[in-house]
Amino acid sequence: MKVAGAEAAEPVDEGPRPLLPLLQDYLNHVRVERRLAPRSVAIYTQALQRLQAFSQSGAGLNLTALSMLQARGLLMRMHGEQQLGPRSMALQLSVWRGLYRYLGGRQQVSFNPFDGLRAPKAPRPLPKALGVDDAVHLAEFKSTQIDPVAAALDHCMVELLYGCGLRVAELEGLDVQANPAALGWVDTQAAEVHVLGKGSKRRSVPVGEAALAALQAWLTVRGQRALPDERALLVGVRGRRLGSTQIRTHLRQHALAAGSPSHVHPHMLRHSFASHVLQSSGDLRAVQELLGHAQIATTQVYTQLDYQHLAKIYDAAHPRAKKKKHD
Repeated sequence: MKVAGAEAAEPVDEGPRPLLPLLQDYLNHVRVERRLAPRSVAIYTQALQRLQAFSQSGAGLNLTALSMLQARGLLMRMHGEQQLGPRSMALQLSVWRGLYRYLGGRQQVSFNPFDGLRAPKAPRPLPKALGVDDAVHLAEFKSTQIDPVAAALDHCMVELLYGCGLRVAELEGLDVQANPAALGWVDTQAAEVHVLGKGSKRRSVPVGEAALAALQAWLTVRGQRALPDERALLVGVRGRRLGSTQIRTHLRQHALAAGSPSHVHPHMLRHSFASHVLQSSGDLRAVQELLGHAQIATTQVYTQLDYQHLAKIYDAAHPRAKKKKHD
């Protein structure tokens, strides 16, 4: 019976329970002795609270006598009940593994039940690439909103990134001609660029007709910017070599002016180069050489992009791929 004038009591959110002493002791250790950043301490706190919640959930877990089987069960619960992703699970396990190393050093446990346990591997994200039409439009676009010298620079930069599949550091390191100190250089006569890639591995990449035309157009006006002693191919308004950050900024602004459908960065154009060459040729080994990959496995990710492209064509064109519409 409700008493007149009385209001029903609302449940009070008490928040997380205080940590058990052994867990709080470890948290104090990482905060004070290891001097972890506040953000890291917050992550540790959350992981320790989750472990405590598991131990107090009726499963009858004794944290100082946790077996490897029980530890594996906690991993399964994170994946199944709480649906944590691989990265989050790996983070939780890292904290718990550190906790038991700490407890072992203090003789509070006899072994680490989380040693050897690993979270499921996170799927490797596919590189983002522009569609052929979008990439070609971006490469051909010439802004009329900036001065002709800046427009020629941007056009050359985009054509070399997309037309040659260069890394941004490789593009940054290009000089106008070969010299003993050059990381890379352009050879307009042979229509090639020579670059120093990862692992100090040199390679030569052919420059296509469109990229060569953009390169020669830039070289025609480069002297209006470059200081007399500057050997860099790409130079900024101060006459010195453009750095990677400046190249990214130029590309982002160029893509916005061109109306690109997505955020464009130098590596996206490299991915687009690889994907489009593979779609046209089907020659994975050739793409590996053009990109300068040491291992073919690194290049094989582009076969997945190629399959996605083919799957979209199939879904759009094959009559048996279309889903029936129900009234």
